[in-house]
Amino acid sequence: MKLQQLRYIWEVAHHDLNVSATAQSLYTSQPGISKQIRLLEDELGVEIFSRSGKHLTRITPAGEAILKTAGEILRKVESIKQVAQEFSNERKGSLSIATTHTQARYALPRVIEGFIDQYPEVSLHMHQGTPMQISEMAADGTVDFAIATEALELFSDLVMMPCYRWNRCIVVPKNHPLASLSELSLEEVAKHPIVTYVFGFTGRSKLDEAFINRGLAPKVVFTAADADVIKTYVRLGLGIGIIAHMAFDETLDSDLVALDASHLFASSVTKIGFRRGTFIRGFMYDFIQQFAPHLTRDVVDQAYACHSRAELEELFAGIPLPSY
Repeated sequence: MKLQQLRYIWEVAHHDLNVSATAQSLYTSQPGISKQIRLLEDELGVEIFSRSGKHLTRITPAGEAILKTAGEILRKVESIKQVAQEFSNERKGSLSIATTHTQARYALPRVIEGFIDQYPEVSLHMHQGTPMQISEMAADGTVDFAIATEALELFSDLVMMPCYRWNRCIVVPKNHPLASLSELSLEEVAKHPIVTYVFGFTGRSKLDEAFINRGLAPKVVFTAADADVIKTYVRLGLGIGIIAHMAFDETLDSDLVALDASHLFASSVTKIGFRRGTFIRGFMYDFIQQFAPHLTRDVVDQAYACHSRAELEELFAGIPLPSY
């Protein structure tokens, strides 16, 4: 059994069983990958992939178990490389982050600008997706960090640390009836068609809970993952927009009005998470603290040492979170 064979089966599984696409991504030949997979299967005495002719059709039950262990081995190998790099050149390496559009567009630019200035030899890679996709990428080692508000708690093998609290605003055209109200209420909001985030994005669950708890059934006419898209459709008159307050720019959005909705909805907490077992390099500690100043190296190490979610919650119970 060779490490290369484990990498091949792992990559094939993560390229939708497309051997050709896998070969392109690894800069090798398709026949070479197929041959090595066959050799590994022959050695193990089981099929990792089911086939229809020359095409892989699905992962077998044995293959699922083998791939899980192969992933753990490959992550350990990557950790060994990270340890070696930290001692050979602590300011050089790579850092991959998975996050949502809102974080990438509004919360991270200043942090990333400062980080790249401090660590010019660290290549930074950003992946965008749904909170579930983001969490999965961190859990399977595709990325180093996941930054999101939703879904991280669904993965028990992620160490999650709270970064900041945030709330929502309602965006409307300047002449909209809601803009003239002295006090905004959920009942008034529910009278209008709503344009907001896709369920599971950017604290959408808090929004839904608020209406349900008041016995209201708002008319959500359009959803999107991108706050800029939501504002575009508000401008078209499709409805009122409910977005993260950080996503409203007074200069760029001067044709709209942002109405504070923090009294209508419970605040949400954005968290940063990494897979348990990850080797945290020096520049990774620095990135975390630049994004969330209260997450010092000592606090991150304490979080890493926690064995349960209850311990993590107890650790952060006494740490006040900034508001964005």
